[in-house]
Amino acid sequence: MLEAPPIIAEERLDIEGRPINPEARAYPDEFIQTGISAIDGLNTLSRGQKLPIFSGAGLPHIQVAAQIARQARVLGKEEEFGVVFAAMGITFEEANFFVSDFERSGAIEKTTLFLNLADDPVIERISTPRMALTCAEYLAFEKGMHILVILIDMTNYAEALRELSAARREVPGRRGYPGYL
Repeated sequence: MLEAPPIIAEERLDIEGRPINPEARAYPDEFIQTGISAIDGLNTLSRGQKLPIFSGAGLPHIQVAAQIARQARVLGKEEEFGVVFAAMGITFEEANFFVSDFERSGAIEKTTLFLNLADDPVIERISTPRMALTCAEYLAFEKGMHILVILIDMTNYAEALRELSAARREVPGRRGYPGYL
């Protein structure tokens, strides 16, 4: 899919993450412009904030996520800004769409991609968001960048957790999902 040289790690980090004191976080007051007027005008996104986007079957959530990754920027500051984009359990066509869209628009230069395909092992699907968040924390805390994290298809992630939980014979919660989800 991507013609890139092999990754040479500067550091190896635990993907389980390290706890961050909520009191030490900066107050979210910097506006992130997504380029989507419904989000920018009605449900503005500030730095350090989460914004879930829910979608029904057949709606263009993939295109919306790609558009946000392409167009997002912090207004009023000329600081380094990047996007960590992780997709769990997507089809090859969807992965190809993201890669070609980011390459065509030039967004690939500021984007770190974590793509887990539908035919990849379940444990990789569970590890993908953890790797993406670890990468984002490294870029933000160690490299001083402003990072927007986009995680798509959390349904596939939840189903992977359900599958792993069933294999481990854990007591299921609602609809067969593990209680910790």
